[in-house]
Amino acid sequence: MIPALMPNYKRADLAFEQGEGVWLTAADGRRYLDFGAGIAVSSLGHAHPGLVHAIATQAAKVMHVSNLYRVPQAEALASLLVNNTFADSVLFCNSGAEANEGMVKLIRRAQFKLGHPERTRILCFDGAFHGRTLAMISATGNPAYQEGFGPVVEGFDHAPFNNTNTLRAAITPETAGIIVEPVQGESGIKPATQEFMQGLRAACDEHGLFLGFDEVQTGVGRTGKLFAHEWYGVKPDVISVAKGIGGGFPLGAVLATEELAQFLTPGTHGTTYGGNPLACAAGMAVLEEILKPGFLEHVRAVGEAFGALLDAVTKSAPDVFDSFRGIGLMRGLHCKVPVGEVMAAATEQGLLSVSAGDNVLRLVPPLIVTEDECREACDRLVRAADAICEAKLTTQEKVS
Repeated sequence: MIPALMPNYKRADLAFEQGEGVWLTAADGRRYLDFGAGIAVSSLGHAHPGLVHAIATQAAKVMHVSNLYRVPQAEALASLLVNNTFADSVLFCNSGAEANEGMVKLIRRAQFKLGHPERTRILCFDGAFHGRTLAMISATGNPAYQEGFGPVVEGFDHAPFNNTNTLRAAITPETAGIIVEPVQGESGIKPATQEFMQGLRAACDEHGLFLGFDEVQTGVGRTGKLFAHEWYGVKPDVISVAKGIGGGFPLGAVLATEELAQFLTPGTHGTTYGGNPLACAAGMAVLEEILKPGFLEHVRAVGEAFGALLDAVTKSAPDVFDSFRGIGLMRGLHCKVPVGEVMAAATEQGLLSVSAGDNVLRLVPPLIVTEDECREACDRLVRAADAICEAKLTTQEKVS
């Protein structure tokens, strides 16, 4: 018989009862070093005192009122985001896919109101991942995500990632805007180049398009800047945010300039839960912590050290890993054996990770992680690689 939970996830046989910092404790009492962070979500780690206090305090007052009324917590969080980013205005929602949907609607709506109703198409890039809604699997463009869900949603075109030579040829008179991940996460931790990002801005300015960055995974400190586009010195018109912004509590956001945001007037878009008092209390606790002096410097320093440690891992285990990728605390190891085997072996060594495309093991620990904890994680990766090699050698000996 089918289980009570629909079988759409391939779950490891692990259940966690408690967490603290970068550690999770399973039901059997075993502790795991968490370098998956709920897929780059638990930005402040587990049971962070400030985040726990903010959620508990707000929950004891009022959790939800809907957007029929003012929500002071949302106003405060929006102001904090506006004061620390390019944005002039913020729309809150519940998830990354919703944030990307909102970003697309905002781009199309702005073009319509500016006198270009024909401009409805969004240019995306090969290898992208923008979510699992019907529209966002079309924006993603991966046939594996689209199979069995009927015709793709119209309005999305794709061009090669990190290729400025093909960029302008992909723009048509119907193009409304461009959406890109500064670092492609799901497809294997692939950073955009400086030339490509600057080329996107130049093309948008030349053709009257809006530039949107999907910062669902790269945002809120993950790369060592508050948002990853800051590394490139390129100003977007709109970005989508989720994952780490709530530290584990569901929260998403669309940040935009006034040029776009002014057109999202009453009746054009809405959400029942988005920006409710409890979610925004969590978001305030996370963002205030990340904006404290020294926090992002810590992420950059530990991220750089982590990169050096991962380079050493590839040299220590050349039969399993051949290269490392990424920036800050968004890292990946390219595997020479199936990534599923590596992930399972790492779990056996008490290290949690996430798989990604291109046979990459994704490592996205909480932003509070220390260099010593990164070193411990790398030691466990080497032991996992040794176990894989030993198992293969044993199998070969049995065959021979």
